[in-house]
Amino acid sequence: MSAIQFMDLEPLACAFLIRRETSSRSQRRRDRRRGEIRKVESSNRFCDLILAKPIDGVLTDASCGFSVSRSSRQHILVDSYSASNPGIAWGERGFWCCCEMNYGSSSISSAAKTPARAFDFGRTHVVRPKGRHLATVVWLHGLGDNGASWSQLLETLPLPNIKWICPTAPTRPVAIFGGFPSTAWFDVQDLSENGPDDVDGLDASAAHVANLLSTEPADSKFLNQVLPHASSVAIAVKLGVGGFSMGAATVLYSATCYAHGRYGNGKPYPVNLSAVVGLSGWLPCARSLNNKLEGSQDAARRASSLPIFLCHGKGDDVVQFKHGEKSAQVLKSTGFENATFKAYNGLGHYTVPAETDDVCKFLTTTLGLDGSQS
Repeated sequence: MSAIQFMDLEPLACAFLIRRETSSRSQRRRDRRRGEIRKVESSNRFCDLILAKPIDGVLTDASCGFSVSRSSRQHILVDSYSASNPGIAWGERGFWCCCEMNYGSSSISSAAKTPARAFDFGRTHVVRPKGRHLATVVWLHGLGDNGASWSQLLETLPLPNIKWICPTAPTRPVAIFGGFPSTAWFDVQDLSENGPDDVDGLDASAAHVANLLSTEPADSKFLNQVLPHASSVAIAVKLGVGGFSMGAATVLYSATCYAHGRYGNGKPYPVNLSAVVGLSGWLPCARSLNNKLEGSQDAARRASSLPIFLCHGKGDDVVQFKHGEKSAQVLKSTGFENATFKAYNGLGHYTVPAETDDVCKFLTTTLGLDGSQS
């Protein structure tokens, strides 16, 4: 174990969302507490964030963007790897952490939406293939995370034929955080079936993913179907998308745009997807999916032939298991016949080797990588 390091800090703005128990469990609202971090004690495994003053409430890791191991009123023990990554726990605005607080009778107003604007995406990290370049996969991080953290994990996977592209989402106000800014692929208020969908944000992120893939040697036959004047290119690599949590939601939205042939705003979707992976996520715009696909033979064909692999932990208390399970059911019922859903007992809102092993097997077989039986 490496030596423990001590770091005294200037006061940093710190936003907390606290959970409080009340007698009325049906009355819920979210709120924040602000504080200052005075010191960080870190080892090779954990960081202990020591607050200048105690907080009033119980801190948890819901939507924090990193894993809270233990917490008290003045100490937060988090995973040191995630805490050391810019954009997860640290940034120009200091440290941000969000959890739930139950009290009162009001909720965040659904009318509190940011106006449409251009989105500034963050840094993109690329992991080059160690063997023959047979596929390129864009992988999207979850809410509050960044591309760097996932690129380091993906680089360790036994998939030498894949080029991984790991972009970073724009920093924007997020309704579920009460408007506090965070890296997010789109705005989200809640995951209920009746919750509003940020189609502008989803379209912008799906287009960003497609633009990253469009520079790869792609399937010219598909390009000529959706963009008749596209220049001819050689078929060289297969293209895929994957993601975790909000990243998984974004790639599932991309999958529906691919099947439909268009984004939600009506513009053509320009790339041919060969594989989709979603971990601990959900399906946005599920209510309108059937209307998008029905009546189009081309859309039905693309939907039925697209391999999708969804994984979800039964112990997930951030994006609950029921949301992942329901998303898989909706995909199946709307024509995505090649969608597979796998549940993992005891798994929370994170990934484990058993899950990544299953992802590797899926991608190896689906993309025809070295070592596949096809």
